[in-house]
Amino acid sequence: MSAAARVPGHAVFFPAAVAYAAFALPASVLAMSGYAPAFATLAWPPAHAHEMLFGFTLAVIAGNQLGPTPRPRLAALFGCWLAARIGFLGWPHAAVTALLQGAFAFLLAREVAPRLFLRAKKLRNRAQPLVISGICACSIALSVAFTLGAPALQHRIAFVTVLLLALLMLVMGGRIIAPAAAGARYRQGDDLGARVQPRMEGALIVAMLAAVVGALLDAHAGAIAVLLLAASALAAVRAVRWQLWRVRGRPDLACLGLGYAWLIGGLAALGMALLAQAHVLEAVHAITVGALGTLTINVMALTQARLARRDPAREPLPLLATFLVGVAALARIAEGFAARHAIALLVLAAIAWSSAYLALLVFLLRTRRGAAP
Repeated sequence: MSAAARVPGHAVFFPAAVAYAAFALPASVLAMSGYAPAFATLAWPPAHAHEMLFGFTLAVIAGNQLGPTPRPRLAALFGCWLAARIGFLGWPHAAVTALLQGAFAFLLAREVAPRLFLRAKKLRNRAQPLVISGICACSIALSVAFTLGAPALQHRIAFVTVLLLALLMLVMGGRIIAPAAAGARYRQGDDLGARVQPRMEGALIVAMLAAVVGALLDAHAGAIAVLLLAASALAAVRAVRWQLWRVRGRPDLACLGLGYAWLIGGLAALGMALLAQAHVLEAVHAITVGALGTLTINVMALTQARLARRDPAREPLPLLATFLVGVAALARIAEGFAARHAIALLVLAAIAWSSAYLALLVFLLRTRRGAAP
C-alpha cells in the first residue's frame, strides 16, 4: 500500500484525545455540582474514571503507537472510539456501548501488540506490548462490568489499569528521558553512563507486574503496597542516575523529568495509602493527573515539535502546560484532605487541566501544516 494511503495515528488520535481531555474533566466537575445534567453520567466516579482511563488515555496510546496506518483501518479505529464516547456519555450501561468500546480496544491491541512483540528481542522489551494488551483487555472488561452492573469488579479493574499505566510510564518514560539526557550531556561535552539501566528496568517491571497480579487476585493490600514502594524506590534511584539537573538549556527535558517525579511520588504515596487504608484516591490522582497528565502532554508536544521540525527546547508550551497540570494535580489531591472548599478545589483542578490541554490542542493544530508526513 502506498504511503499516501496511510495516515499517521498521531495525526488523528492526538488532537482527538487532547480535545476530549479538555472537555471531559470540566464536564465531570459541572455534572458533580449539578450544573450540567446533560453530562450526568460523568458525575458518577466509575464513569469519570472510565473516560479518563479509556476515553482519553487509550486514545493517547493509539496516537503514540499506531504509526502510519491504512486509512480504512484508522477510520474503523477512530469511528469505534468516537461512537464509544458518545455511547458512554448517553448510555453507559448499554450493551452496544460496551461493544463499541471493546471493538476499539481489540482493534488497537491487534494493530499494535503483534508488531511490538515481533520487534522485542529481549524479554524486558516485551513488557511494553504486554502492558498495552493488558490495558486494552481491562478496557473490554470494564465495559462489560458496566453493562452487568458489578461495582466491585469495576473498582478492581480500574485499579489494575492504573497500575498498568504506571508500569507503561515507567518503561516508556525511561526509554524517552534517558537517551535524551545522554544526547544533551554529549552535546555539552559530558557523558552519561547510566542510561536505560536494564537491570533496574527489569526489576521495576517484575515489581509492578507482581503488583498487577496481586491487584487482579485481590491480594492483601499490604503486599501490593510493599511492591509499589519497592518500585518507587527503584525508579527514584534510576532517575537520580540520569542527573537531569546537569542538563542545560532543555526545559522540555526538565518537564519530562518532573512527570517522572510525579510517578515516583505517586507510587510511593499509593503504597503508603494502601498500608494506612486512607487517601488511596488522592494517591491515585498523583499518578493519573500529575504523572499521566504531565507525561502525555510533554510526549505529544515533543512528537509534534519534532515532526514540524521545531526545536522542543524553544517551545513555551511544555513549561506552561506542565505548570497547569501541576496545579490541577495539587488541587485535586488537596480536595481529598479539605474539609471546606472542596468544590472550589475541584473547579480549580478542572480549569487548570482543561487550560493545559486546550493550549496543547492549539499547538497541535497550529504546527500541523509544518509537520512531516
